[in-house]
Amino acid sequence: MLTRILFLAALASSVVAQKPFVEKEDIFPLDAKHNHASSILYLPNGELFVCWYRGSGERTADDVRVMAARKTKGAKAWTPPFVLADQPGFPDTNPTLFLDRDKRLWLLWQTIVANRWETAINNYRIASSYGRAGVPHWDRADVLLVKPANIAELTAEFAAKFKDTPYAAYANRKAEQAQDKYFSRMGWMTRAHPVQLASGRILVGLYSDGFSFSLVAISDDNGLTWHASAPIVGGGNIQPTFAVKKDGAIVAYMRDNGPPPKRLHISVSKDNGETWTPAEDTDIPNSGTGLELMNLKDGRWLMINNDTEKGRHSLALTISGDEGKSWKWTRHLELDTRAERAGSFHYPSIVQAPDGTIHASYSVFLNHLPEGQPKKTIRHAHFNLAWIEQGDQK
Repeated sequence: MLTRILFLAALASSVVAQKPFVEKEDIFPLDAKHNHASSILYLPNGELFVCWYRGSGERTADDVRVMAARKTKGAKAWTPPFVLADQPGFPDTNPTLFLDRDKRLWLLWQTIVANRWETAINNYRIASSYGRAGVPHWDRADVLLVKPANIAELTAEFAAKFKDTPYAAYANRKAEQAQDKYFSRMGWMTRAHPVQLASGRILVGLYSDGFSFSLVAISDDNGLTWHASAPIVGGGNIQPTFAVKKDGAIVAYMRDNGPPPKRLHISVSKDNGETWTPAEDTDIPNSGTGLELMNLKDGRWLMINNDTEKGRHSLALTISGDEGKSWKWTRHLELDTRAERAGSFHYPSIVQAPDGTIHASYSVFLNHLPEGQPKKTIRHAHFNLAWIEQGDQK
């Protein structure tokens, strides 16, 4: 009898857990400064941790700092934002968080040395103890320097491919830049969460606005040393995010910084991230904005992306049950249909909690508000897969 009662209770709990739901909240009140490019983690103690950058601009604003906020398990509100990282007098941008298999918390971000993206230097910090309020106790701080493997040869091949086409001048410029050691080694930046393979290898997706290519920083010793993959060469493919296929191949999806048609780019590695196929267009629209991809616990893939060729007013969640061959389930987390001055909901970050639900953070710019009025924040959304599977509701 007791066994039957426990079974029925578990069944009821499962049914409740599958009921579609979504909850949204702004992490802090609308702010006059530029608040952008967040990253979210679910910590082992049930706490949510979000970081982003804030300042009077982006690369050209020397007051930009990496900010963060926490939401402890069971809390109704986020902590007030606090400074997580700051190199005084320089912009600090594009932070990303990572929890490795040893449960260490990582923060990776860039310091922009000369107010141009091409002068970015990657920093990272690692903490084994991060349960206290505010800034974690960092065990290690270092810079992540890369030498892109075979970049001169690959960009020369890229230029040859576009000889006698309208893109010849662009491709030739990339080949010339690749000959410059300083240019080819500087300016690589993070965006999406890193990934750790079953072997323990850590892959950090990087990109360069100077090249409009992507790259992977690789560590096989828990971040003590690094080497770089060959670049993912293409026409404006940046900000890679990864999913791992059942056969071990790694798939990178990238935003489209290139010419129309505006589509997500894709590349595949079959050697654990060392080399990559040339980037190609998919049939998934992308307006030149950041996205994130992840492996779900049930074996499917989840993507969050601005699914239009223009604008950042539409933020969609899509699920694939066949490793990206098709995307069967779609639901919009945000959709602003204003004809003018529509809101921007962009640069998303996603993580799956132990209970299977999803937490997302993303930039919110309420562009319709009057000039001079605060209009920017970072939003947190919590939802389950059943809510996505339900599709957009009329």
